[in-house]
Amino acid sequence: MLFSVIIPVYNRPEELAELLSSLVGQTITNFEVVVVEDGSNNPSDTIIGSFQKDLNIQYIFQENTGQGFARNHGMKLAKGDFFVILDSDVILPSDYLEKLENAIHTRKLDAFGGPDAAKDDFSSLQKAMDFAMTSFWTTGGIRGKMKDPSKYQARGFNMGVSNAVFEGLGGFVDPNRGEDIEWSLRIKNAGFKLELVEEAFVYHKRKNTLESFAKQAFSFGQNRVNVSRFHPGAIKLVHLFPSLFLLFLIATVVGFIPDTLTLQRFLLGFWSGMILLTATLRTRSIWVGILSLVCSIVQLSSYGLGLLYELMVKLFKG
Repeated sequence: MLFSVIIPVYNRPEELAELLSSLVGQTITNFEVVVVEDGSNNPSDTIIGSFQKDLNIQYIFQENTGQGFARNHGMKLAKGDFFVILDSDVILPSDYLEKLENAIHTRKLDAFGGPDAAKDDFSSLQKAMDFAMTSFWTTGGIRGKMKDPSKYQARGFNMGVSNAVFEGLGGFVDPNRGEDIEWSLRIKNAGFKLELVEEAFVYHKRKNTLESFAKQAFSFGQNRVNVSRFHPGAIKLVHLFPSLFLLFLIATVVGFIPDTLTLQRFLLGFWSGMILLTATLRTRSIWVGILSLVCSIVQLSSYGLGLLYELMVKLFKG
């Protein structure tokens, strides 16, 4: 068996059903599915039962330990040669596993990370959040397109490793604090080949409100600092950009530096205009363009604040 698809789930049976439906429709069938229910109050057992005839599926219920350790449990029970790790809120194109299989064999990959995208039928807010997370004007496009795919750091919503990698290095060392980034760095440092597989994308059906999106971005900033506990070089200049953006935004709004205020407003206006234009053109909706600008400001500011906050905590704790 080539693939074992590992899915941790916590109180999300409806979205799990959408993911399993997309697995039923895959163009290749040489895979199993391992669902690890991580101490949910709203379990997915009924959903699992409805897919037993269509999928080779294992369902495990455990006490809540966090998604990283739930994935570890699933990989220990998996029988495939390659473990594909997915979050429960994604949906797969029908040729996802086929494209992934081709990339693994032709590029001789030990591990991979894939990007995310928004489907046409997603809500306007979901499309805007997708833009904020993937646009050149916000993240530099590093979640989906890179000139050098070997520099990619895989994210837990769409990543995978060979059985040999898991056996050699173990799995996640943290339940939910940048554990995917830490694992990616550890895999690369051990000499295994991990690359971005751009064509193996998933549709990421985020359920966030703007408030929860801000909290999530804040935690992402904190997580980058947490990863630096294991890998001192984990924080690069690019990861400081959201914090610099936040400080620039505050300085422009408050007018801390009057002599350069005109230039500051021009730069902020240019950036905002490019967000609005590119998001509108991508989605063919001015409303999504406006929401994308809001989400981009929220995402960058919250991430930057989270990173600064965690750096201060780390500094004062010594």
